[in-house]
Amino acid sequence: MRNIVILISGGGSNMAAIVRAAEREQWARRLDARVAAVISNKADAAGIALAQAQGIATDVVAHQHHPNREAFDAALADAIDAHAPALVVLAGFMRILTPGFVARYEGRLLNIHPSLLPAFPGLHTHRRAIEAGCKVAGLTVHQVTVELDHGPILAQAVVPILPEDTPETLAARVLSQEHRVYPRAIADWLSQTS
Repeated sequence: MRNIVILISGGGSNMAAIVRAAEREQWARRLDARVAAVISNKADAAGIALAQAQGIATDVVAHQHHPNREAFDAALADAIDAHAPALVVLAGFMRILTPGFVARYEGRLLNIHPSLLPAFPGLHTHRRAIEAGCKVAGLTVHQVTVELDHGPILAQAVVPILPEDTPETLAARVLSQEHRVYPRAIADWLSQTS
């Protein structure tokens, strides 16, 4: 069985969508894969309780308990490796990872970003897209590389920007597409690497 470890920092809605898809689409039987663990850098992340309610192993590696990014990433890698992951999925994990961490999971570290990369890497993507006068926004699932919000693109989805949109309304529409696209991109990755 190939283990998937999901990293979160907050509510875990993308994580929950992945877990639901894994159940609904029978990833264990079809793809020899399961969500083995959910790890957060925040003890109060609501997604931890969601994962526990599904019977998924959870852990918290609090970044503020480590003197620097390298020490945090080393502790995080230890927690991840305890689950022998075939795939590590960033789902709203709000930490920039060190080059050493990225290299450790090269080719099996995925992220979702709320823009049509390469446009608008980093934060405040929805506000920036609206301010730039874009007619569309969207999301990108990509492999993680050392360069922030770059790496091979696995999937994208386009969402129109409406004249009355605010960053919050646009974010909500993009998020609903993330819940559909991210699980499918993960299943595709699992299919292609079996």
